[in-house]
Amino acid sequence: MNDLNLERPRILVVDDHSSSRMTAVALLSVEGYDVVEAESGAAALAQVSNTNPDLILLDVMMPGMDGYEVCRRLKDDEHTRLTPVVFITALDDRRARLRGIEAGGDDFLTKPFDQLELSARVKSLIRQKRLNEDLDHAEKVLFLIARTVESRDPDTGGHCERLVTHGKAFGDYLGLSRPEVRDLMWGAYLHDIGKVGIPDAVLLKRGKLTADEWQIMRQHVLIGEQICLPLRTMRGVVPIIRHHHERWDGSGCPDGLSGHEIPYIAQVFQVIDIYDALTSERPYKKAFSPEEALKMMKDETLKGWRNPELTEQFNLFIQTTKIKQAALSGWFQKYVNTDHRG
Repeated sequence: MNDLNLERPRILVVDDHSSSRMTAVALLSVEGYDVVEAESGAAALAQVSNTNPDLILLDVMMPGMDGYEVCRRLKDDEHTRLTPVVFITALDDRRARLRGIEAGGDDFLTKPFDQLELSARVKSLIRQKRLNEDLDHAEKVLFLIARTVESRDPDTGGHCERLVTHGKAFGDYLGLSRPEVRDLMWGAYLHDIGKVGIPDAVLLKRGKLTADEWQIMRQHVLIGEQICLPLRTMRGVVPIIRHHHERWDGSGCPDGLSGHEIPYIAQVFQVIDIYDALTSERPYKKAFSPEEALKMMKDETLKGWRNPELTEQFNLFIQTTKIKQAALSGWFQKYVNTDHRG
């Protein structure tokens, strides 16, 4: 037990039959776990809220709220989604297991318990849960750092949130996979995290940067990569962080990649980032209209800076979005001008 954590792991046993609970409690207590009990689905949810267990042994067949519903609620809750749920059932059949998987269950055990199997599975799932919690905590720290970086420069306020929205919408428009869309959304917050290592004298300078200052500023993509690289869940985001300043003709930084050498996800993010920068007001520039921004991006594409096909797709995406917004606005105006009193 002492290899899991200095704190005794807590297990919640949920079963409407007291004899089954007593058996599980006895077996787990011998292993050194702190065990709590619940006799129904509603009582289980209350116990989870009060005791924050490391693992839940959950009976499937219970009156009222069954085990599947309890599991669904736990997995839909941000605070309990990482808690492993092991379904306990006498129904050793394929249909029961499929329902359990659909509900979000992590494992299955059949009554009566095999003590060695119970011990091995519980120990493995608790270890995995704590590793996931450490990973989740590390991700949250990264996002906190990214928000701190953005707050250092008040002129870019709201930039990341807008990129999240555009990234989700444009990623869906392109038919990207769910992990790729997620990477775009995470990249929205983390693409400039490396600016945490850039001195304020350079990052917040109002005038033009000198050649030496530009060299310092360009280091933020490398710093950001090193911050996020150790996390396995950031593998899809790291290319965005490192390569969102590359150019199609190879004149960008930090690696001078050209054409399809530039990771596609970084190219997609880049057009979103540029569009938002152009259409947002900054101390050194006005906010350009969508039409002006798209024209400027087209001009840069003609210079060889952007992927022509992707730029055209983004242009169509913006035009389609504007048409949908106009249609919705027109419908709303028609609605409010109509007498709905019957």
